[in-house]
Amino acid sequence: MSKRDLTRAEVARQRRAERARKELETAGKRATQPMVKPITSRTLVAPKPTFVEVEKKRRFNVALGMPEIHLRRPGLSQPSQPRKWRFTSLALVIVFGVMIFLALAHPYFNIPSITVLGNNRLTREAISDATGVLGQSIFTVQPEDVEMRLRMNYPELLSVDAGVYLPNHLYVTVVERQPVVLWQQNNAYTWIDETGVAFRPSGVVEGLIPVTGLANPPLGTPPADAPFAPPPFAQKELVDAIILLAPIVPADATMFYDATYGLGWEDSRGWKAFFGTSAHDMALKVRVYQSLTESFAERIVKPIFINVTYPEAPYYRMAAEIEYKPVSENSGQ
Repeated sequence: MSKRDLTRAEVARQRRAERARKELETAGKRATQPMVKPITSRTLVAPKPTFVEVEKKRRFNVALGMPEIHLRRPGLSQPSQPRKWRFTSLALVIVFGVMIFLALAHPYFNIPSITVLGNNRLTREAISDATGVLGQSIFTVQPEDVEMRLRMNYPELLSVDAGVYLPNHLYVTVVERQPVVLWQQNNAYTWIDETGVAFRPSGVVEGLIPVTGLANPPLGTPPADAPFAPPPFAQKELVDAIILLAPIVPADATMFYDATYGLGWEDSRGWKAFFGTSAHDMALKVRVYQSLTESFAERIVKPIFINVTYPEAPYYRMAAEIEYKPVSENSGQ
């Protein structure tokens, strides 16, 4: 059979058979040839880690017996402050420093004078000088120090309230003590208020009760709630007794204080009367004393000593008793 007589299917089969034969021959030749390509190992090798270099950061390596393993410091470092904030802070410090310097040194803030309110006997000049802040900067003045200084220098001040106001004002409001007793002792005299505090007389005050001290009065107790208050010169109870006793003192007599018998006076009728120092029963003492004097007038007798310190047991002494004792003493000599 000639090629012309072959069908197309037969021709295709012959071509495929030819290609298969050539492929088998080629595969046989490759199997008999030696290996040319290198054999790749299946052993896995750890890749080298890649490190990124960070500016201004320190790295710490620790040998742990394993290659290519490193420990890094934890990233806790604060980010650096920008330079602009540093310049801003420096500028603020300079500005505030200049402001403080001007506030302390500029004469505009210096106190030229002090406004004093509530004073009656004390002058404004005396109070201003005692504060010690004239000409100082208003920012250096402490109101508490001003109040303490005035209370220590002037015991006649019952209370002091100081306040500072910009730019250079200092206000001081005071309350003065009111004297009730004119205490005279050892050729000197002082004023005493109703709490027993003594202070220097200043000016003229009407209606004071004069008392002559033959001895120092019992000292009073300073109040616990007023740390800067001066200690009382006399007990408050003694001052209360003086106030209650004053209305019955004869016009021609002067009340005095005796360390033994307390308050009393020398009556122009020839006797000395004593009432002690207690004020709570002074009204009863006065009634007992008036009853005794009326009884003496009716009996036409004249005592020389009357003591009603204890009104339930008054004591008096007649002139005959006093006259007898000196005669006995003279006869015994």
